[in-house]
Amino acid sequence: MNKRWVVNKLANTEDVKRLTAELSIKADTQKSPWQEPLSALLIQRGIHTKNEAETFFRPSLQDIHNPYLMKDMDKAVQRVEKAINDKENILIFGDYDVDGTSAVALMYSFLKKHINEGSKIEYYVPDRYLEGYGISQLSIEYAHENNFSLIIVLDCGIKCHKEIALANTYNIDVIICDHHLPDETLPSAYAILDPKREDCNYPYKELTGCGVGFKLVQAIAQNKNIDIKELEEYFDLLAISIASDVVPITGENRILSHFGLRLINKGPRTGIESLLAYGKILRKTDISLPPKKSVFTREITINDLVFCVGPRINAAGRMDTGRNSVHLLISQKEEKTSELGRRVEENNSERRELDSKTTKEAIAMVKNDTLYTNKRSIVVYNPQWSKGVVGIVASRLVEHFYRPSIVLTLSNGLVTGSARSVRNFDLHDALCKCSHLLEHFGGHTFAAGLSIKPENVNTFIDFFEKIVTEDISEDSIRPTIDIDVEISLHDITKSLYDRVLRFAPFGPQNMSPIFMTKNVLDDGNVRIVGENHLKLSLYQLDARSYPISAIGFGLGEHYDKIAAGQSFHICYHIDMNEWQGRTYIQLIIKDIKFEFDE
Repeated sequence: MNKRWVVNKLANTEDVKRLTAELSIKADTQKSPWQEPLSALLIQRGIHTKNEAETFFRPSLQDIHNPYLMKDMDKAVQRVEKAINDKENILIFGDYDVDGTSAVALMYSFLKKHINEGSKIEYYVPDRYLEGYGISQLSIEYAHENNFSLIIVLDCGIKCHKEIALANTYNIDVIICDHHLPDETLPSAYAILDPKREDCNYPYKELTGCGVGFKLVQAIAQNKNIDIKELEEYFDLLAISIASDVVPITGENRILSHFGLRLINKGPRTGIESLLAYGKILRKTDISLPPKKSVFTREITINDLVFCVGPRINAAGRMDTGRNSVHLLISQKEEKTSELGRRVEENNSERRELDSKTTKEAIAMVKNDTLYTNKRSIVVYNPQWSKGVVGIVASRLVEHFYRPSIVLTLSNGLVTGSARSVRNFDLHDALCKCSHLLEHFGGHTFAAGLSIKPENVNTFIDFFEKIVTEDISEDSIRPTIDIDVEISLHDITKSLYDRVLRFAPFGPQNMSPIFMTKNVLDDGNVRIVGENHLKLSLYQLDARSYPISAIGFGLGEHYDKIAAGQSFHICYHIDMNEWQGRTYIQLIIKDIKFEFDE
């Protein structure tokens, strides 16, 4: 699929020159003028002064906002304190995905550690298939039958009007900790913590559900004069939720994920270490450290949480029960953790097989139906598909066809599914316009869940296509690569790589920088390795560069032109590769063009 390259225009502005001078960035030599590209990367992230740069590069817990700035926080804290003092029974309810289960693990661990004896505290993770998303009537009945008088809801609840009304009839108070967009009318909960409430002035709006739960914990801690340093043990859970829920890694999320990653690398809880081990990220003894001290074979990054830890935690809720994920995250016994880790890994293997099978079927369904040729959206439905993988499959369809995509299946008499979007198209807004055809829906700009009566499915498919066609732009249905800055190959040094690493943790709105270099050549040894990957050694005729190793995954289609000696343009990440004891810079090529068409 032909991708559009969009190059940021900031590279040579006066602002870049001013910031470079202010930061006094020094290059390796006078022949390596990469200082201005580095300043451009900062300005693209909204950093214009030396002080802002220092804050960005040195995340501090002092920059975390006061939790009492969040609407209803005082009410929520008072209600939790009353429950603790009166020895009430507290039920912690959380969604079955990574954000929800990590939030439950955080809240449960904190309250168990600081709650007075006499109260019963339990957690409840709904069954994806029997209860569906959000607070279920079954969970409210469970709370009533087991004498719970307070429910703390995490990562959902903002649209659960009926269920919360039912809890009120049983004299059960509900505190909602959510981060999804609310309806115009809020549910009748005792307290609603959600920075996306229109009447909430909390300065940072992009917290995860786990992040909102943490703000409640932080507020309770402040009320009890517990220093925030004592809450750092939970930052690993926050980092996992931030990475897996694909929220912007800016502001508080950047601070929390920074300290969470530091904790994971320094000494992860046994459950997280188990999941990393199943992902082949192991620990080894470091003879330079005290006896029996071990370290990971490499530094754990946000990508590891996204692609290794997150999917495994999710798999438990998709294939079995999300309670297993919470068990794993709160367990401190290695024997128990080992067994839970094994079960979660089995769930993940089963999920991967089902995901692969369903994805192939969904792609074939689209390719074999000529009606999709001119459509702006993709909606596929098979009542036999597993509800546990429809979100993953929707993401795969977006990757393959680059259209807003919805995957539907049948569950408990309703057609339910997941939706995923493309660049610059607000999926949640589109579903709002279709709300008259939906039983339930909720989510974000780029991801959402929904349910429909079976008799309304075809009407919904047509109406959704109408909305997408009216609202989506041509640019939004063509894959785009955002390029941060153009540089020459001779700009690429170990020092540049080290400074780029300081921009981490990477994620939405702070992605790993993508560089562009024009008119490069291979030194004549280009080859195809693995499954259609290009292995190259690149140089520029018009620049003082030595050959740099590069790999282009899935880009083997360009082999013939490159081998014939044609020059080409590349966009890429700068990485460090280790092979046979030697460490060297390697470019990870994202795309190749022989003619530049920004």
